[in-house]
Amino acid sequence: MANDPGNGSGERFTGHGSEWRDANLSPEDAMTATAWVEQKINKRSMLTNKDRVEDVRDIMWQLEKEGEIVVHRVTEQHEPEIAKTLYGWEKKIPTNQLWHHKSCGQCGNIPGYPASLLWLMNQMDIRYLDETDQTSCTAWNYHGSGIGNLESLAAVFLRNFHQAYVSAKAEGLPEGYYYPLVHCGTSFGNYKEVRGYLLTSATLRERVKKILGKLGRLVDGKLLIPEEVVHYSEWVHVMRKRIAERQVIDCSNIRATIHPACHVYKMVPQDVIYDDDVLDGERVAVSTGIMESLGAQVIDYKTWYDCCGFGFRHIISEREFTRSFAIDRKIKVAVEEAKADVMIGHDTGCITTLDKNQWIGKAEGKDYNLPILADAQFAALMCGAHPYKIVQSHWHASATEKLFEKLNIDWQEKKREFEDYLKQIQAGGERENLYDPRRMITGGPGYKQIGNQ
Repeated sequence: MANDPGNGSGERFTGHGSEWRDANLSPEDAMTATAWVEQKINKRSMLTNKDRVEDVRDIMWQLEKEGEIVVHRVTEQHEPEIAKTLYGWEKKIPTNQLWHHKSCGQCGNIPGYPASLLWLMNQMDIRYLDETDQTSCTAWNYHGSGIGNLESLAAVFLRNFHQAYVSAKAEGLPEGYYYPLVHCGTSFGNYKEVRGYLLTSATLRERVKKILGKLGRLVDGKLLIPEEVVHYSEWVHVMRKRIAERQVIDCSNIRATIHPACHVYKMVPQDVIYDDDVLDGERVAVSTGIMESLGAQVIDYKTWYDCCGFGFRHIISEREFTRSFAIDRKIKVAVEEAKADVMIGHDTGCITTLDKNQWIGKAEGKDYNLPILADAQFAALMCGAHPYKIVQSHWHASATEKLFEKLNIDWQEKKREFEDYLKQIQAGGERENLYDPRRMITGGPGYKQIGNQ
């Protein structure tokens, strides 16, 4: 049957399982069911009224004391800044000697995202390693399809963080020299959740230890656990004043809305940064903090708490839900209510969803055309990064030209510069690199010394 979305029997395959049922709510009832998100929701009403949760780091220190694990510490060589999390706990954010745990979605869909972050670090003389010996975190598979399992997630987590721990050996430097900085919000939330499972389950530790042993990824026969799991937006946040010192473009006339990523602040929320100087400490501080430091107008909007619409499972099985949610619940509100010039995020899936689904809204007569940028991209742009070579706005589906004009950036001239550069590369000319390509090395088992070549 041409119009039958199932198998000819009238059954509809959604990917959500047989328990999935349409609520058949009227538009009025649907609004009533979700009206709570349009109220003022802050951290205290949503999170701190719950029972106080345990700080898994206390378990971590005990396990290390008992000789069961080794902890990769954030030390003085990493020049840490102390941030406060939801319950006022201290979290060490390393600011130097960083190992970039890249994002498959950023590198594939939004290359200006990681390029902007590396560019900012170059401007600030931050020591880092952007090496090749890393795998995907595999969390999208786990959350999106349900095919993955906890043991595989834990093994990948520990394997990647062990790689960060030993990576400096290729340069003749000691283990632990670099500390991992996670680019993707999905990886960030997944790794924190998995770390909690590992620390509280002896059975999981034992099973994963066998896997890591076969991979040669143990330290003195023990699992290596990171003291902190750190997201790049946390680095941007604690460095926001130093970044603002390098600002060359005035953005005080820009109205910016913030989309906080679910996997960044709703998963393991007790680990997320809340700053009394940002929104009175009532909401997650990352992204908002850097935008305020740069002087932009951060505008509130009623659906700030909502997911971007990505949601993992329904981006695969109910894509039209994702598209309608992204447009109607996020983009439309930001444009019509907040009169936003840009929406700023800090996660791969969110930026992709909010940016690249706008074309379908236009096809349906909902042409809101709101630029969607990551906080690192916007910060780099304000510090003079090239809008095409570095920020790579041409990879975005939503237009950025009006935003550039409001920022007094001559995008036409910058575009000509970029096109001339591409012609130069096409003709075999010298290409520009963010760093010496020899720095893109492997530091794991089988590494080769690069010396001073």
